[in-house]
Amino acid sequence: MAKIQLPKKFTSKYPHKFSKGKQHFLCGKRIMPKPITGKESLPDLIDQVFLAYNASRLQEACRLFADRMLQPDVTVGMSVAGALTPAGLGCSAIVPLIKAGYVDWIVATGANLYHDMHHAMNLPLFRGSPFVRDPELRKVGVVRIYDILLDYNDVLMQTDHILRQILLQPEFQHEMGTAELHHLLGKYCAEFEEQTGHKDVSVLAAAYRAGVPCFCPSPGDSTIGMNVAGIELRGSKLRVNPSRDVNETTAIVLDAKLKKRRTGVVLVGGGSPKNFTLQTEPQIQEILRIPEAGHDLFIQFTDARPDTGGLSGATPHEAVSWGKVDPNKLPDAIVCYLDSTVALPMLTHYALARHKPRKLKRLYDRLPELRDLISKEYWKRNKWL
Repeated sequence: MAKIQLPKKFTSKYPHKFSKGKQHFLCGKRIMPKPITGKESLPDLIDQVFLAYNASRLQEACRLFADRMLQPDVTVGMSVAGALTPAGLGCSAIVPLIKAGYVDWIVATGANLYHDMHHAMNLPLFRGSPFVRDPELRKVGVVRIYDILLDYNDVLMQTDHILRQILLQPEFQHEMGTAELHHLLGKYCAEFEEQTGHKDVSVLAAAYRAGVPCFCPSPGDSTIGMNVAGIELRGSKLRVNPSRDVNETTAIVLDAKLKKRRTGVVLVGGGSPKNFTLQTEPQIQEILRIPEAGHDLFIQFTDARPDTGGLSGATPHEAVSWGKVDPNKLPDAIVCYLDSTVALPMLTHYALARHKPRKLKRLYDRLPELRDLISKEYWKRNKWL
């Protein structure tokens, strides 16, 4: 075999074919990772091997979260869509994020918060198959969430029975927002954890202990809401006021901005929680009439495409036109097209490995103060109404 000597530098026959400035583009990390040995830690694997495509986006999201979003001056909101708590993501990922002070406020679907209560009550959910026959499941009383299986009577009906007893207690008999509703439920979930000996399995319990407010943009669209409606028929005075949620979430963001601090969002999935988290900025700009640019830091995990017109796939660039994301901060806006059940545990592990816990902001404790703030700001700028 002939030996061919590699040139130290290739000289083109056409030296003027390309203009100068190529180093502006060829300045990233060279793609030549070392072979995987099986001894790498997950954070090191992400940093060293996740170099292109959505793996690279995941690496960028992990680094943005750990290096930038967890700075002390950033208020972090997380939206949670999809059935993550029944899949165990509440126990494994969201609870550790809450305890470490990495998440300051949460917007979730009611389903995520309802199924979270199964874990607090020590009612089991099981791994199964997505290919089982659903008519047979219905016949024997088994409920399926894709490949998660649970007992209709011993889990769903039992949870509903206990939930109704809770909702009928005196502390629930007035109008409230969903943050207060879930805080009160979280107190009971924390007690259930103590009774069962299963600590740190419930998002509601962890949020209660940490003072992290949990909002639900569609409180009637879950079994919690169904039970609230049911006990109203028997005379319960519990009323859920969504307007309070709009004002309280907006006040959280406004308070940070007025103090010249930054806000970041971690959008796990899309749907209503995504929009409710982001609409805090249009609420500040359109309704309160306060000049603002949008959220400073943006991470989204989604498997939805933007070209179908759905909100779940809408990009941060599109959000700029609504005032939801600061156009000057788009380099700090990352969309990772990856299943949330894969991305969220990796983000959690990476952050816990790379960043020390933050001091809890305990925003729930400050909600009365924040409601006063947003009321004063509203009247200050809307006297003409």
